[in-house]
Amino acid sequence: MTTLPPPNARKLGLVIDLDTCVGCHACAVACKQWNDGGAFGNLPDHDPYGKDPHGVWFNRVHSYEVTRPEPAASPMTVHFPRSCLHCETPACVTVCPTGASYKRAEDGIVLVDEDKCIGCQLCAWACPYGAREFSETRGTMQKCTLCVDRIYNETLDPLDREPACVQARPTRARHFGDLGDPHSKVSKLVAERGGYDLMPELGYKPVNKYLPPRARREQAGDTGAPAALDDAVDTAALPPLLRWLDRALSR
Repeated sequence: MTTLPPPNARKLGLVIDLDTCVGCHACAVACKQWNDGGAFGNLPDHDPYGKDPHGVWFNRVHSYEVTRPEPAASPMTVHFPRSCLHCETPACVTVCPTGASYKRAEDGIVLVDEDKCIGCQLCAWACPYGAREFSETRGTMQKCTLCVDRIYNETLDPLDREPACVQARPTRARHFGDLGDPHSKVSKLVAERGGYDLMPELGYKPVNKYLPPRARREQAGDTGAPAALDDAVDTAALPPLLRWLDRALSR
């Protein structure tokens, strides 16, 4: 079994804003496009235009209609992007029998060494977040790399050295940075908005964080449509919502 490297202060990851994500799937498409031709591609599809299309996607977006806890509150539609969370203590790494799944000591990114992967899929069984993809074409596991072949690419403009999914965000719902640095922009954003770990009770300590949706005010005497978003997070209402999403994701 694979052992984890010593903890490192640098923790590169994503912050995903569930309040501004509109479910456009631009992040998933941009990820597919970049990685299909990159160092970790290709990302094969099977019967893409048939009745049962499926294939390898490092990013997926799920949409849920959630009934809010407030009495007589109208339902909310929450778009929930999902990819590898690059956990601090990833189960996918510790169960790998060949060392193909590993966590980089220098930045905390979790990767797969295809030359060592035997396609046993133990990592997929171990990952509670459904972030592992099995390529039937290659016979190996594939996953989000945090665009490691892009973020360190010195031939790119510094502004382009971030994951493809972050570059593609039309509503600025995704942010990239060092979550191990409390003074970084992403860490400050998590602190200001009350960012959450996904299913923290499992103890895998995801590096990626989710910013919860803000509660909406209902205007008395209107047609029932929600008003503009509140500036402050309704913290009393949000934990049940996040727990609901946890249960939905684990189905």
